[in-house]
Amino acid sequence: MNDLSLWLTFLLIGLATTLPRAGFIVLGSRVVLPPTLQRALRYAPAAALAAIVVPDLLVVDGSVAVINAKLAGGIAAVGAALASRNPWLPFIAGMATLLALRHFAG
Repeated sequence: MNDLSLWLTFLLIGLATTLPRAGFIVLGSRVVLPPTLQRALRYAPAAALAAIVVPDLLVVDGSVAVINAKLAGGIAAVGAALASRNPWLPFIAGMATLLALRHFAG
């Protein structure tokens, strides 16, 4: 692959990643998204967070482990968040569960 095709590839990849994001900023309120798409986009941050967190809860030592201390801590944190509006309680419940299971299991 020569230098010109390499730089052209970099340019096209940059445009392919920048244009979809910049479209919302450049077009602003001139383009109105359909209500169905607006409702779907409300869930995007939660979906992105789940995509980052869930694999870490399920993978232990490079393989999927459905029953593990990290998953139990995550479940405890979600349960505490649903049961209370205290912002610290999920952290405390999750970490306490994780540390207790790691201490007693090993």
